Amino acid sequence: QEQLVESGGGLVQPGGSLRLSCAASGFTSDFYGIGWFRQAPGKEREGVSCISSSDGDTYYAESVKGRFTISRDNGKNTVYLQMNNLRPETTAVYYCAIAGCRTWVTFTPWGQGTQVTVSS
Repeated sequence: QEQLVESGGGLVQPGGSLRLSCAASGFTSDFYGIGWFRQAPGKEREGVSCISSSDGDTYYAESVKGRFTISRDNGKNTVYLQMNNLRPETTAVYYCAIAGCRTWVTFTPWGQGTQVTVSS
Protein backbone atom coordinates (compact mmCIF):
# COMPACT_ATOMS: atom_id res chain seq x y z
CA GLN A 1 0.00 0.00 0.00
CA GLU A 2 1.36 3.39 -0.99
CA GLN A 3 2.05 5.61 1.95
CA LEU A 4 3.82 8.89 2.62
CA VAL A 5 4.72 9.94 6.16
CA GLU A 6 5.78 13.47 7.04
CA SER A 7 8.12 14.35 9.89
CA GLY A 8 10.56 17.00 11.03
CA GLY A 9 8.26 19.80 12.06
CA GLY A 10 8.54 21.73 15.27
CA LEU A 11 8.73 25.10 16.96
CA VAL A 12 11.40 27.44 15.65
CA GLN A 13 12.18 31.11 16.04
CA PRO A 14 11.91 33.52 13.13
CA GLY A 15 15.01 33.26 10.98
CA GLY A 16 15.57 29.66 11.96
CA SER A 17 15.63 26.51 9.86
CA LEU A 18 13.92 23.14 9.71
CA ARG A 19 14.21 20.14 7.44
CA LEU A 20 11.05 18.21 6.75
CA SER A 21 11.10 14.60 5.58
CA CYS A 22 8.57 12.71 3.48
CA ALA A 23 9.22 8.98 3.73
CA ALA A 24 7.60 6.80 1.10
CA SER A 25 6.65 3.15 1.50
CA GLY A 26 4.91 0.69 -0.77
CA PHE A 27 6.29 2.33 -3.91
CA THR A 28 9.48 3.82 -5.31
CA SER A 29 9.19 7.55 -4.81
CA ASP A 30 11.64 8.56 -7.53
CA PHE A 31 9.18 7.22 -10.11
CA TYR A 32 6.76 9.98 -9.16
CA GLY A 33 6.59 13.71 -8.66
CA ILE A 34 6.40 14.48 -4.95
CA GLY A 35 5.00 17.75 -3.69
CA TRP A 36 4.98 19.56 -0.39
CA PHE A 37 1.83 21.41 0.58
CA ARG A 38 0.81 23.39 3.64
CA GLN A 39 -2.35 24.53 5.34
CA ALA A 40 -2.26 27.46 7.71
CA PRO A 41 -5.06 28.06 10.22
CA GLY A 42 -8.13 29.44 8.49
CA LYS A 43 -6.59 29.10 5.03
CA GLU A 44 -6.84 26.65 2.19
CA ARG A 45 -4.11 24.13 1.51
CA GLU A 46 -1.53 25.39 -0.97
CA GLY A 47 1.38 23.98 -2.90
CA VAL A 48 4.80 24.90 -1.58
CA SER A 49 7.32 22.91 -3.59
CA CYS A 50 7.52 19.91 -5.90
CA ILE A 51 10.21 17.71 -7.40
CA SER A 52 9.47 15.90 -10.64
CA SER A 53 10.18 12.26 -11.33
CA SER A 54 11.71 12.30 -14.75
CA ASP A 55 14.36 14.99 -14.63
CA GLY A 56 14.30 16.11 -11.04
CA ASP A 57 13.07 19.57 -11.93
CA THR A 58 12.03 21.55 -8.88
CA TYR A 59 9.16 23.96 -8.45
CA TYR A 60 8.49 26.51 -5.71
CA ALA A 61 5.74 28.85 -4.67
CA GLU A 62 6.81 32.46 -5.05
CA SER A 63 6.60 33.02 -1.30
CA VAL A 64 9.31 30.44 -0.56
CA LYS A 65 11.70 30.83 -3.49
CA GLY A 66 15.24 31.36 -2.32
CA ARG A 67 14.48 30.10 1.19
CA PHE A 68 13.21 26.53 0.67
CA THR A 69 14.96 23.69 -1.14
CA ILE A 70 13.38 20.39 -2.12
CA SER A 71 15.50 17.31 -2.70
CA ARG A 72 15.21 13.55 -2.75
CA ASP A 73 17.34 10.66 -1.50
CA ASN A 74 16.40 7.73 -3.70
CA GLY A 75 18.32 5.30 -1.52
CA LYS A 76 16.14 6.24 1.42
CA ASN A 77 12.97 6.66 -0.65
CA THR A 78 12.58 10.05 0.98
CA VAL A 79 11.95 13.59 -0.17
CA TYR A 80 13.14 16.50 1.94
CA LEU A 81 12.16 20.13 2.28
CA GLN A 82 14.90 22.32 3.71
CA MET A 83 13.35 25.50 5.03
CA ASN A 84 15.61 28.44 5.91
CA ASN A 85 14.97 31.97 7.13
CA LEU A 86 11.59 30.93 8.46
CA ARG A 87 8.94 33.58 8.99
CA PRO A 88 5.85 33.57 11.23
CA GLU A 89 3.64 33.27 8.15
CA THR A 90 5.32 29.95 7.46
CA THR A 91 3.38 28.46 10.37
CA ALA A 92 1.19 25.66 9.03
CA VAL A 93 0.73 21.93 8.87
CA TYR A 94 2.92 20.58 6.07
CA TYR A 95 1.92 17.59 3.96
CA CYS A 96 3.50 15.67 1.13
CA ALA A 97 1.82 13.80 -1.67
CA ILE A 98 2.41 12.27 -5.07
CA ALA A 99 1.70 15.22 -7.33
CA GLY A 100 1.88 16.63 -10.79
CA CYS A 101 4.44 19.35 -10.40
CA ARG A 102 3.10 21.58 -13.16
CA THR A 103 -0.49 21.40 -11.96
CA TRP A 104 -0.18 20.77 -8.18
CA VAL A 105 -2.79 18.04 -8.63
CA THR A 106 -2.30 15.34 -6.01
CA PHE A 107 -2.80 11.59 -6.36
CA THR A 108 -2.54 10.28 -2.80
CA PRO A 109 -4.67 10.88 0.28
CA TRP A 110 -3.45 13.42 2.80
CA GLY A 111 -1.55 12.02 5.75
CA GLN A 112 -1.23 13.42 9.24
CA GLY A 113 1.18 16.12 8.20
CA THR A 114 3.81 17.73 10.37
CA GLN A 115 3.25 20.96 12.27
CA VAL A 116 5.65 23.85 11.72
CA THR A 117 5.34 26.76 14.11
CA VAL A 118 7.47 29.87 13.70
CA SER A 119 7.29 32.08 16.73
CA SER A 120 9.50 33.99 19.10
